Formats: sequence, structure tokens, C-alpha cells
Amino acid sequence: MARIKLKLPEKFSFSTQLNIRITDLNYGGHLGNDAALGLIHEARIRFLADKGFLEGDIDGTGIILMDAVINYTAEGFYGEKIRIDVAVDEITNAGCDIYYRFVNVANDKMIVKAKTNIAFFDYSNKKIVGTPKVFLDTFI
Repeated sequence: MARIKLKLPEKFSFSTQLNIRITDLNYGGHLGNDAALGLIHEARIRFLADKGFLEGDIDGTGIILMDAVINYTAEGFYGEKIRIDVAVDEITNAGCDIYYRFVNVANDKMIVKAKTNIAFFDYSNKKIVGTPKVFLDTFI
């Protein structure tokens, strides 16, 4: 089976650091895919907060996760400090792609590259809405 190939953007506008927790490990003793998605969520929350946004309130609009891609390039183990770099790209009239790069701080080795696609969502009316102007102004 062919692997999904994910190309990362050249520039990342935000970084945060986290430690791999014991609960992040799978039965193989390394970072599990479910935990990687949880770390992606944490990094996205921190990234948005750094820009003055909340997932549930970007100028009155929320976001909803449409899909996710996670590529492993190395293993991550308990206690390792990782830096998660975050970038926004491919902004459309109703959403965008958010990219993530997990790097082991101790050896500068990339362990995960990932992408989530989000849509802007009106939770009251349960529908996708246009990209808020304040978001466009921040990232374009």
C-alpha cells in the first residue's frame, strides 16, 4: 500500500513545546497515533490563543475538524521533549489547512509531520460558514 506523502510548508509561524507523556504511548512503547492527534489539538489551541483566537470563537465563528493526516518519520518515547511547529496554509473561503511538525528537542530529529483541515462552523445553525475577515487579516 502506498503511503500518503505530506509536503510541509517552508515557514512555520508558531512553536510550542510538550513532553511525551506515559499515556501517549501505544503497545509498541512509542508515541501512538491517537495521542499524536491529541498533541496536534493541544498545539492548535496554543497556536490560536497566541493569535488571540479560541477554537469556539474566531470573531463569533467556531472551527470544525474536517480531516487529518499524520506521517511518522521516527519514534517518540516517554519523557522526550518535543517542539511542535505550526503553520497555516491553503486558506479558502470556508477553511484552511494547518500543518504541524514534531521535532525531538534533544536531537533535532523530526518524528511527526501532520496536517489538519478545518472549516469555519456556526455551531448554532450547524453549518459551514465563510472564513472570518479577522482570520484572513491575521494570516494573509
